[in-house]
Amino acid sequence: MSELHKFLFDGLPVRGIIVRLTDAWTEVLQRRQLNTGTGPWAPEVAELMGQMAAAGALMQSNIKFNGALVLQIFGDGPVKVAVAEVQPDLSLRATAKVVGDVPAGARLPQMVNVGNQGRCAITLDPRDKFPGQQPYQGVVPLHGDRLEKLERLSEVLEHYMLQSEQLDTKLILAADEKVAAGLLIQRLPVEGEGNLAGSFVSSANEDAIGVNEDYNRIATLAASLTAQELLELDVDTVLRRLFWDEKVLRFAPQTPRFACSCSRDRVSSMIRSLGQQEAEDILAERGDIEVGCDFCGHQYRFDAVDAARLFTSPGDQPPVPRAVQ
Repeated sequence: MSELHKFLFDGLPVRGIIVRLTDAWTEVLQRRQLNTGTGPWAPEVAELMGQMAAAGALMQSNIKFNGALVLQIFGDGPVKVAVAEVQPDLSLRATAKVVGDVPAGARLPQMVNVGNQGRCAITLDPRDKFPGQQPYQGVVPLHGDRLEKLERLSEVLEHYMLQSEQLDTKLILAADEKVAAGLLIQRLPVEGEGNLAGSFVSSANEDAIGVNEDYNRIATLAASLTAQELLELDVDTVLRRLFWDEKVLRFAPQTPRFACSCSRDRVSSMIRSLGQQEAEDILAERGDIEVGCDFCGHQYRFDAVDAARLFTSPGDQPPVPRAVQ
């Protein structure tokens, strides 16, 4: 079963989170493989998507926010866009739009950032919005301060956290066909109780970047963890091997799971947004309107009667028969 553990280092300004997605991750892969419209991901894309799912779970669990966290990368490579979405209860889903062949052994630059114009966006979409409230979104490039292409998603997100939160962060990510896992180590803010919306930003937090010896020591230990160890070892073993000389305070584990928020009502709203004429044109050409969810693969079909109901006011709807003839 998938698991996420949060922990603190007693007496030190450092916190950590470790996640292992097992059943949640394999369900994402299985649904993608069974989707006749897309087919399975190439191994390189699957590895990237697993890392994104693990990173999304880590980042969602690290904030106090009642809404979805959406991690997205996009650019000019064969992977045009990749998305991982995690809800407050750690239910998650992920998808990617792949439009070309992915070279064997491709890394992030070859998949997404060929022309060095790729971007990473993190969006916080509140569940209960105030009138006029818009989701918060932060965007960073897929390159470093010297315009060098970043090879790993973990480097991009570390850069994001440093810029948006002014917090030192060490992130280790790995994924294969069975497990998607991640370890996050972060220096606690000097002041502020904010989250990814940027309220950690202060001169005190900025002045503390890179100078805390406790964080630097623990981050160095975390960096020694290999991808193979992260994927194969259980949580207790990882924490014991890395931080055997530290006093680690652990919290009750959480259980991430796969879940998709698509529904027939949402698809109906999307069809209404196209307009009646566009819907009728699709019906005339294809006979019905079929919409598939890229996240879970579920297909929603609307025939001419279904479509007509979408554009008929409730008072004008014909009565629903009590029995099917």
